[in-house]
Amino acid sequence: MKNKLRIGLLFLLIGLIFSACKKEDYMDTGIHDPKYNGTIWQYLESRPDLFDTLSVALKIAKLDEVLKNEEVTFFAPANASILKSIWSLNQTLMRTGQDSITRLDQIKPQVWRKYLARYIVKGKSLAKDFIQLDTMKLDSYPGGVYKNYDGAEMNIGVIYNDIRASDNQLIKYAGYRQLYFNYPYTIPGTEAFLLPFITAPVATSDIQPTNGVLHVLQFSQHALGFRKSLFVEDAINEGIIQKN
Repeated sequence: MKNKLRIGLLFLLIGLIFSACKKEDYMDTGIHDPKYNGTIWQYLESRPDLFDTLSVALKIAKLDEVLKNEEVTFFAPANASILKSIWSLNQTLMRTGQDSITRLDQIKPQVWRKYLARYIVKGKSLAKDFIQLDTMKLDSYPGGVYKNYDGAEMNIGVIYNDIRASDNQLIKYAGYRQLYFNYPYTIPGTEAFLLPFITAPVATSDIQPTNGVLHVLQFSQHALGFRKSLFVEDAINEGIIQKN
């Protein structure tokens, strides 16, 4: 394993990463060719600055072969999104008198599989293939329901932002469009007040490797699992693998 994860160092740096996560979440490189001459997996490997931790977790989950060989759409959580949930797990372990983890393979493969398969949708889907989402008018623009790789339902939609004309008049839905990948979940007892899902905005969409599409999630507004507590609970319940 080329990367030993260096989680201790990354935890020291993560605060700096988060403080910088404003417009930097958007990997805006201007107009460019969205085509990538390689597989989704090869694209991830070509960007270790964003995806080396993700790549290790995918290998543990045995989902790397999916991204090498199958036609899929991958809503990729960047390293920082994964480290948020790892940080929360370590905080919980320390509070209960247990050792924190220093390697991703201390978390059981079935946990990684459960959470990472959530981000993979079979088939090739560009942003233009998804319908409109308006979180303030879900009755009219609810987005669409799609099954992830393991068959669970996810909500995916495109938010059409508003703009103001030169006369300060608001023009609905005439602004830029942003893809959202959403997990159907509400905190029990709050269903009447919250959205029926947790949203994850896409920072960069429509990267097109040879075997599908890659959409990169905005890492300042997303943690692996959509709720860190869900990932932490499953990791602990399945049992942490102790260090040798």
